[in-house]
Amino acid sequence: MFSRLRSDIQCILDRDPAARSKWEVVTCYPGFHALVLHRGSHWLWHRNLRWLARFVSLFSRWLTGIEIHPGARIGDGVFIDHGMGVVIGETAEVGDGCTIYQGVTLGGTSLAKGAKRHPTLGRNVVVGAGAKILGGFTVGDDAAVGSNAVVTKPVPAGATAVGIPARIIQAEDSARREAVAAKMGFSAYGITQNDDPLSQAMKGLIDNASSQEHQIALLWQAIEKLSEQRKGEPCVPLDAQTQENFEKEKFTQLVGK
Repeated sequence: MFSRLRSDIQCILDRDPAARSKWEVVTCYPGFHALVLHRGSHWLWHRNLRWLARFVSLFSRWLTGIEIHPGARIGDGVFIDHGMGVVIGETAEVGDGCTIYQGVTLGGTSLAKGAKRHPTLGRNVVVGAGAKILGGFTVGDDAAVGSNAVVTKPVPAGATAVGIPARIIQAEDSARREAVAAKMGFSAYGITQNDDPLSQAMKGLIDNASSQEHQIALLWQAIEKLSEQRKGEPCVPLDAQTQENFEKEKFTQLVGK
């Protein structure tokens, strides 16, 4: 028990630059308090002391603002940062080394009693502030869920889910290694170096349109030169666009850099 407490304290010191001492973590971190109380309520839950387990869970919610059902399974080294408004459902499972920020919901979409209704987080998953993960599926190891994302389908290991509904971005290995190194083992708030997939697609279309306009202008300019060399009647239409007018930078700013 004491080794696990030391592990919980150390993971906070490792991941939160605002934590200055073990004493500060023990006395001032609601995420730490919620996990300690959850272990007690979880122990009671599995000994069929269900009402008492729920009462301890309710007390923890009142004290910390974090609601963890006594039936939920929480691994080692889990860090609930800030924590206000976090809700973790009965059949949820949180793997070792996960980081969960404020306002996160690990919720269910089924009303069937005894069914796996809530998500399973693999090892070292980062769930950004305000994210909602709803359903009895798995979020793979080392995955990240962006802030305010709404996830309703499985997330592969190492990928990032962003948006409403969430879309999956496959992480680039090199970028992920740099992020891990820069952030002491986790990516704060599930931020990825890639943009939203729709934004990426729009930027691709803008680049393509700009390239096509450039090529068309070059073709008309070449035809114009050939026409002059032959000294015949001009073969370039008066409305031919020989100059580029596509405002690529303006459209790029609209979809976000």
